[in-house]
Amino acid sequence: MVTSRHAFELGSAVSGSVADFRLQVQRAEQERAAVREGELEAQVSPVKDPRERIEIWERLHALRLPRTSNHLLLKVIAKQTQLTLGQVHEEQIRRAAVGGNLSR
Repeated sequence: MVTSRHAFELGSAVSGSVADFRLQVQRAEQERAAVREGELEAQVSPVKDPRERIEIWERLHALRLPRTSNHLLLKVIAKQTQLTLGQVHEEQIRRAAVGGNLSR
């Protein structure tokens, strides 16, 4: 029966395509995870200055450094970037002085 053989070949081709697609998805996920891991390491790197660390944190979390000096998020940013609260406040002040792009 040619019809069932054709169906088998078609099914095999689709299965191969699905397997290839799954591999591509897995590779893309691994690449994203590797990039994120690198960013997480960079946000606490002593080689990076506070401005760079905070910018990395902002990118990772899709948030901006708050403007107010008593915002609760500042302690989180300081902890996750391994900066002091004073260093985070200095970055707030620096951005305000240059007319920075701060959000609340």
